[in-house]
Amino acid sequence: MGKLAEGLTAFSTNRWLVFVAAMWVQSMAGTTYIFGAISTVLKASLGYDQRQLAALGVAKNLGGCLGLVAGALSASQPAWVLLVVGAAQNFLGYGWLWLIVTGQAPALPLWMMCVVIFIGTNGQTYMITASLVTSIQNFPKSRGPTVGILKGFMGLTSAILTQVYTVLNTPDHAALIFMVAVGPSLVAVGLMFVIRPVGGHRQVRPSDKNSFMFIYTVCLLIASYLVGAMLVQDFLQPSYDVIVFLTVILFVLLISPITIPVILSLTPEKAQHLMEDGLLSEPLTGEASTSQQKEDQPEVILSEVEEEKSKETDSLPPSERRKRIAELQAKLVEAAARGGVRIKRRPHRGDNFTLMQAFVKADFWLIWLSLLLGSGSGLTVMDNLGQMSQAIGYKNAHIFVSLMSIWNFLGRVGGGYFSEIIVREHKYPRHIALTVCQIVMAVGHVLFAMAWPGTMYIASLLVGLGYGAHWAIVPAAVSELFGVQHFGAMYNFLILANPAGSFIFSELIVSNFYEHEAEKQAHQHQMSALLSPRLLRNTGFLADGPLKCEGPACFFFSSLIMSVFCAVAAGLSLLVVHRTKQVYPRLYSSVRT
Repeated sequence: MGKLAEGLTAFSTNRWLVFVAAMWVQSMAGTTYIFGAISTVLKASLGYDQRQLAALGVAKNLGGCLGLVAGALSASQPAWVLLVVGAAQNFLGYGWLWLIVTGQAPALPLWMMCVVIFIGTNGQTYMITASLVTSIQNFPKSRGPTVGILKGFMGLTSAILTQVYTVLNTPDHAALIFMVAVGPSLVAVGLMFVIRPVGGHRQVRPSDKNSFMFIYTVCLLIASYLVGAMLVQDFLQPSYDVIVFLTVILFVLLISPITIPVILSLTPEKAQHLMEDGLLSEPLTGEASTSQQKEDQPEVILSEVEEEKSKETDSLPPSERRKRIAELQAKLVEAAARGGVRIKRRPHRGDNFTLMQAFVKADFWLIWLSLLLGSGSGLTVMDNLGQMSQAIGYKNAHIFVSLMSIWNFLGRVGGGYFSEIIVREHKYPRHIALTVCQIVMAVGHVLFAMAWPGTMYIASLLVGLGYGAHWAIVPAAVSELFGVQHFGAMYNFLILANPAGSFIFSELIVSNFYEHEAEKQAHQHQMSALLSPRLLRNTGFLADGPLKCEGPACFFFSSLIMSVFCAVAAGLSLLVVHRTKQVYPRLYSSVRT
């Protein structure tokens, strides 16, 4: 009985259990990605036109990115509070939307519908913040894989819910909206007491590498499954039993990571370590719980003695240097207690910054601008991929949308994996990996512009991988350079770069070039004496209707412009590398590989 109790205690305090639970919450938190599926239901049920749907899409994007309140709460409240708030908003917003679509609630004006969509989608920011902040606290020395895997699983929401909807085999299309309202909320509430800091050490455990490799394997299997299931269901029209079988495989893959905490808890020597970790009540500097900050205790960290130590200290071996700095810290604390010295509180890179303190740092804005240019151009491609493929003659545009979502998933997982190798094995800034990804994206944009036969597949691969990698590398780098204490607020400010970049590229560049080229083509057809009005209408080039553009010229200049801006983003990332290359050896000097 005693061993069983010890095993249960070890399991409940296992940080891998928390991480797996966070993965499940993330797999339900990407409600923004399913809007394309429910927009057709809204259009058919409420009679909306494309402009009205676009307004709802803007409200959806704002709801998914405006998470500053969630970030502020993460610095003062436990994770379960954020999950409850997120679940409540998700259920209220999408539940109300379901009632309206099914006729059980009266229809609302468009602006109120935008508010409803905003409330529902904004719930995901609380779920994402709780999962990311808690996992980074539990895995402070594995931030790349942690962020990459969590952000990757966020992209599975649409695939999971649509697969379940297919299994239900119901003619009620509004059932998908009901699933969006109930599914994520139930998962968040069910796991709200599991997702919490459990005293994860700074030191990397020997078993962590194998555990992460197992999850990476699961991610590759899920990506392969999604490709295979997409091809089978689109081209072979399988029976209902086959669809059920494919859905069971998906859920087995999603549940399989739970074997990691189970095995660790059942291993006696490892279970003892897990129990000791769970009993730790004093978090290390930079790993403090968001709900238990000890503001009243004086704390001296490395940055506070940087200006007090002698220059000879920098030339000492690392072990002797740490010993000398520790002695200086002790002297400063003793002198401060007597009132004989004033300890400086200005944080340096690697310490815990507040959001306002980060705002005055050039590194933070370089990272944000690089993210805006890189991810903004990638999101623009994702939003316009259907028109881009149709313009150059592909009729089955949804294949590229599906493939892009898979490359995005793999980019997030792979970006975290490879950037972690860079920082842990080479002690080099994580942004060097982002530089490579942005150069790859620049090449992808050039291929989109050229529109040679078959280049759509290669270009979507390059841009999808590069875009996904942004959301594994940048959050991890920010948590390293500016700390985890206020990481929630910083992350939710960072994601504002996504809609800002999309607005600049999509609304100001892509749309204008597309409309200009479409107007030119329509004018050329109207001036042609060979085209009758009937033929003109059949080709889609109407002066008083939606303009249609055909050919590589539709996105040629805009793709080249996005390629140039991706190159600029790579230059900004290189500047971040240059400015922070002295920080990473100190951050990862004690990591055992």
